[in-house]
Amino acid sequence: MLVATPIGNLGDLSPRALAAIRDADAVLCEDSRVTGGLLARQGVAATMIPLHDHNEAAQAPRLVERMKSGERFVLVSDAGTPLVSDPGFRLVRAAIEAGVSISAVPGPNAAVTALSLSGLPPHPFLFLGFLPARGGPRQAELARLRGVERAGLSATLIFYEAPHRLGEALAAMAEGLGADRPATVARELTKRFEEVRRGTLGTLAAHYAAAAARGEICIVVGPAEAEEAAGAEELDARLRAAMGAGLSLRDAAASVAEATGLKRRDVYRRALELGAPDDAG
Repeated sequence: MLVATPIGNLGDLSPRALAAIRDADAVLCEDSRVTGGLLARQGVAATMIPLHDHNEAAQAPRLVERMKSGERFVLVSDAGTPLVSDPGFRLVRAAIEAGVSISAVPGPNAAVTALSLSGLPPHPFLFLGFLPARGGPRQAELARLRGVERAGLSATLIFYEAPHRLGEALAAMAEGLGADRPATVARELTKRFEEVRRGTLGTLAAHYAAAAARGEICIVVGPAEAEEAAGAEELDARLRAAMGAGLSLRDAAASVAEATGLKRRDVYRRALELGAPDDAG
């Protein structure tokens, strides 16, 4: 059973979640110190088995065999809903493939809580988890995302971020997605020092460049404006203009891909569909 645990306020642990934990043969957890502390405050003693990114692949087959023999496990993350930017996906997939019944006790989730507090359009939304930690890969990921928006995506975006990277991540978003995009930074949700700061990516980047942040952080970014998400017609127009200027199909595709942030192979495939003659060289 997948059981959501509090993201801050311990009062958010539901009676049903507590009962599921009590009834389990063992609790699968990211960090036994974190989960052990939570259970101790609830007066619950439980057998805990660590399940994290480093051991999940090896543990999953053994745990599934134990499930098939009748053992009951509860899977929790350190905070929030299991599998959402947390371990457990490989185990759940293995259990499903083995025909093991899976159920869940829903509860706290930082991404959805931040979305509901943001004041930004609640649907559609796209949860993206953590951006790459290093600058180059992070910029590339934002460029790819911006290209998808130009191809037609219009959704509120939700990210998780580490506090020591918040300022630089917001600055990269302001550069890659647009400094005027409305956004919200939600920090320490449900805790005593909860903070929800709204503004543009540019103003938020400037604020957190000077103000150190602490705690668990969600960034919510409003959808691209309709005129920014130009879609297939703009792509075709750019390709035709580039080829009309004398560029070969390959060079035109490369130029348009760089300008839009779309994947080169996708742009090249569309150029082929438009029927332009390929460059023999």
